[in-house]
Order: sequence, then structure tokens, then C-alpha cells
Amino acid sequence: MDFRQEFIEFAVACDVLRFGEFKTKAGRLSPYFFNAGLFNDGASLSRLAEFYAKAILASGLTVDTLFGPAYKGIPLAATIAVALAHAGHNLPFSYNRKETKDHGEGGSIVGAPLQGRVLIVDDVISAGTSVRESVSLIRAAGATPCGVVIALDRMERGSGDLSAVQEVERDYGIPVIAVADLDDLMAFLRQSADFSQNEAAVTRYRREYGVARRRTA
Repeated sequence: MDFRQEFIEFAVACDVLRFGEFKTKAGRLSPYFFNAGLFNDGASLSRLAEFYAKAILASGLTVDTLFGPAYKGIPLAATIAVALAHAGHNLPFSYNRKETKDHGEGGSIVGAPLQGRVLIVDDVISAGTSVRESVSLIRAAGATPCGVVIALDRMERGSGDLSAVQEVERDYGIPVIAVADLDDLMAFLRQSADFSQNEAAVTRYRREYGVARRRTA
């Protein structure tokens, strides 16, 4: 089975991906909800990191350093670094503090120096604020942001015609790698006897708010 389909099944099994009626930040009523914060024990976080590692390697992107923006990106960057090391790709990682430390080693970056081609790690992209701040930090350190990796791309329009993911790709000229996206979710619903009843609602929602996206990997 493709790792993207495995990831969708895993997210459903962990109750991270739920179906029903949920209000989004944009005030839309969505037939599904994805809450990566519920990958909250050692076993699920370890497996999540393995899926991220597979997506990064499948993308073919050249990466020198992983960067996890505070706060959600911190455990993700650390565990993804471990998963990549187990797969034979040992990469340094770092993360930022919300407030600059003025004692000890000082500064706002913790871990490895930001060097070379830096991959930003996050769970989802909503408004793109975390990515914007991360890009600024990476460039200020003299390094190059080379992409963003997230768990799920909802492929949903923001305030304009583009999705938040597409806006990041346009504004910064970097690819966004998703472990899975709405196409993968739809494929899961079509093939699942237990969840196929949700396909019509997700299809309607996609028709109203969705965007098309060409997969890069």
C-alpha cells in the first residue's frame, strides 16, 4: 500500500482524522477535521515521524538541516530527524524559542546551526504565519529555506483563489511536501466500507472550497 494511504488509515485509527461537522477558522462547516496534536504518545509520534521521513525522501528534495518552528514543530523536527537517521539519512535539526534568551548561549535558535538548505517542518499550513517567520529566521542566519513539509494538505482555498499551501509556494518559491492531501483522503473514502458514507459530504465541500494541486512527489 502507498504510504499516503497508510498515513490516512493511521490518522483515522488514532482519531486524529475525524468525520462529522466541524467549524473551521474561516467559519466554514467542514465534514472532516485533522488534529495532529492528538499524536500525543511515543508510539504514535514515532510512526508519524516515519511517515514524514518517507514523504521527504520520496520528494527527492536535497536537505541539509531540519527546522521546527515553536511550538508544534519542535517535537516533529526532533522525531523526524531520528526517523531519517534510522533510514540512513542523518540530518541536524534546530528550532526556535518564542523569546530570545539573553543568558547562556543566548539567541533564539536551539540545536544545530541553521546552515545550507533548510527544510521547515510543521503539521499543517493555515495562514502561513509560521512559515513566514521561519523563512525570515533561516535567511537571517545566512541559510536557504528549501521547502516545507506538513502532515496534511487540505487543498482548500484561503481568502483568494489559492490555498494556503499554494500561497506559500508562490510567495517564497519553495515546494510544500505533504505526507498526504485531500486526493489521498478521497481515495481512502472511496475504498473504505466503514467510512464511505462520508465521501459525498467531502466531495460537496471540495466542490465549494477546493483547489487543484499538482503533486510534486
